[in-house]
Amino acid sequence: MQARRRDAARRDVGRGDAARREAARRDVGRGFLLASAAGALHTANAAYPLAYRGRPAIAAWAAGFTPSELPLSHAAAHALGAAVALRRGAARTRAGRAGLALSATSAAALVALHLQARGAGAIVEAALVEALGADYLERIAHPAWPERGAPLRRQPGGVRMLRVRRRYAHDADLPYGEFGRANYLDIWRRTDLPLDARAPVLVQVHGGAWLYGNKRGQAYPLMSHLAERGWVCVSLNYRLSPRSTWPDQILDVKRAMAWVKTRIAGHGGDPGFVAITGGSAGGHLSALHALTARDRLWQPGFEEVDTSVVAAAPFYGVYDWTNRAGTGGRGLIALLEERVVKVSIAAAFDVFDAASPMSHVRADVPPFFVLHGTHDTLVPVAQARAFVSLLREASTAPVGYAEFPGAQHAFDIFGSLRADASARAVERFLGVVYGDHLREQARVADLGAGASRS
Repeated sequence: MQARRRDAARRDVGRGDAARREAARRDVGRGFLLASAAGALHTANAAYPLAYRGRPAIAAWAAGFTPSELPLSHAAAHALGAAVALRRGAARTRAGRAGLALSATSAAALVALHLQARGAGAIVEAALVEALGADYLERIAHPAWPERGAPLRRQPGGVRMLRVRRRYAHDADLPYGEFGRANYLDIWRRTDLPLDARAPVLVQVHGGAWLYGNKRGQAYPLMSHLAERGWVCVSLNYRLSPRSTWPDQILDVKRAMAWVKTRIAGHGGDPGFVAITGGSAGGHLSALHALTARDRLWQPGFEEVDTSVVAAAPFYGVYDWTNRAGTGGRGLIALLEERVVKVSIAAAFDVFDAASPMSHVRADVPPFFVLHGTHDTLVPVAQARAFVSLLREASTAPVGYAEFPGAQHAFDIFGSLRADASARAVERFLGVVYGDHLREQARVADLGAGASRS
């Protein structure tokens, strides 16, 4: 009798253990299904953004730009999650099997996004040929240092790119104005670059909706690529709204450029060859500066300084504050009215118009290379297209345009395929401008020598 009772108790314990294991598997399956569904939603948003207007567009960008630029990392995360779920018995439940199917579909879609991004090289090459001609490679000039054929350090990829600043920013937090840290800049260069190298210079203006951001964390793939190849790069802070009011931002960019023109020779740069770049709000500010520098606009107290640039390469920039072509949105104007300009566009249309790069396009502007993504939910790609069309109609200088299918806003933050292709393309575009600059210098020198002999 006692033996039968012990056997029955053991069977009850066994059934209880089996029930608990089954319940645990169901919990794992449900949890994995929820995680897979969230991952699938992120992947779907990266492939086809869920919103292009209003606050949902900001969420679509925040959720979409990492899987669109680092898709294989997200695919690996899906694979790891699936492996853990399988080990914990998720495949024995209906929810777990559904989660595995979702996870596999997401991983396949992420691989497809990776393959799409691999086309960035061909896209920028076509853009360069269109703007500069099929023979443009023969016209590229490189910095004199390092010597041709010298070994170059390999650039980090992915997230590790965000730590590359320490490799090149040896002259950091240099003041260029009177507003404390808001007027600091960093100089990126090789440690072995001679201080009298007179290397070509690129100035980087950060983005952040004129409200956020600083000189760290943006355009690292571009600046590290150029610095390793002998360029001098300058990354700057500027005053931000709402504490500051427009035009404080562009005033600071121009003051920083004046500093570069008068001081960069002491850091190995050539003040006679300075280009400018920036992303988002930085794309707006860099384009606006390039188009207005020769007019000495927004240069109070330093009007005599030539702040002109030889070329501009804005990334996913805002080019119109008035929405003249219907390519912006009420959200942008509302932001500007409330926090940046702090007055309505109806009451100060001239201010909004003057702040729009589109308002300053004319024949004698410097060469431009504009880069944008088709899936940009913060600044519609239509605005870049309208700006490029306007430039090409008016400008006598080359105008390049690279449009990346599937790319979100801020696609160049990480060391991704598109960021690498963009950096190499900007280097080649500026290299042609640099070659033309050196050839013009040589021509003028020859004319001067001939005149002195005669």
